[in-house]
Amino acid sequence: MITVSRILCPIDFSEHSARALEYAAVLARWYGASIRVLHVHTFVPPPPSRLPGWARPRLTAEEREHYLKEMRDLAAPAAGSGPPFEVSLVEGEPIEEILRAAAAGPADLIVLGTHGRSGFQRLMLGSLTEKVLRRAACPVLTVPPRAPGTAGAARPSLGRILCPVDFSEVSLRALEYAWALAKESKARITLLHAIEALADVEPLEHGGAAMTDWLRFQEVRSRQRLEALVPADARDWCDPEIAVATGRAHREILRVAGEGAADLIVMGVLGRGALDLMLFGSTTQQVVRQALCPVLTVRPRARTADRRESGPPT
Repeated sequence: MITVSRILCPIDFSEHSARALEYAAVLARWYGASIRVLHVHTFVPPPPSRLPGWARPRLTAEEREHYLKEMRDLAAPAAGSGPPFEVSLVEGEPIEEILRAAAAGPADLIVLGTHGRSGFQRLMLGSLTEKVLRRAACPVLTVPPRAPGTAGAARPSLGRILCPVDFSEVSLRALEYAWALAKESKARITLLHAIEALADVEPLEHGGAAMTDWLRFQEVRSRQRLEALVPADARDWCDPEIAVATGRAHREILRVAGEGAADLIVMGVLGRGALDLMLFGSTTQQVVRQALCPVLTVRPRARTADRRESGPPT
């Protein structure tokens, strides 16, 4: 069973933040959750060589009240008369403060707006969003600039959900979220498996009929496995679709999402060890960076004791 009681939504006062808040509000209404709107104020220090002994200034009471009012004004249209929300203003480094707030909640979901995918903006995406994705203990919903609709327009729709499945434990965990969200939004859900082995090789040029037969076998087997993951009652409230593709996973996920005009991609991401951080970039990072729709990344199911005793991530 999927439970979402506390949503954390960091903002930077941009239109992307406003759109992320709208997604947070939609999910909060479905699950009866509260929203904590967080802004991390960071002073950029001057070069130490110019001002030796420089001390980081603190916000004055008047400045704090100004920021808090701006936060309430930004959040009010998205929340409307629906989910309760609180605003929280802290000073420090954004990544550490976001993770600290998520652990302290503890948050069941983080909703983040992202800032684009090229040049300096792409570096900014890597410096904050991806680090939060790698280190957060809870699922993270990233909302890109081109997410369906614009800030202030109609509420976000999640009518078409794509869930890539590689049959690992974490992808099956992500599928739980996909089914739950599909039921809430009455969405059509697509289960996709990408056959990556020899993905960039033309079968008829390397192995002939034997390779073609192998790929055909893998496709049939994958379809059967995906069909087995559809709950018995799912066809009563949605129209699940099964898709199998051959190619690099992130390319096929993005292609199918684009062709199907997906409103949301739900996918699993590995844990927080050194190897996992390296593997993060192979598929999840590419999808988060390039998707035109929001992406919900889900961690493996955490043991209760681990979550209770872990404290803020480091």
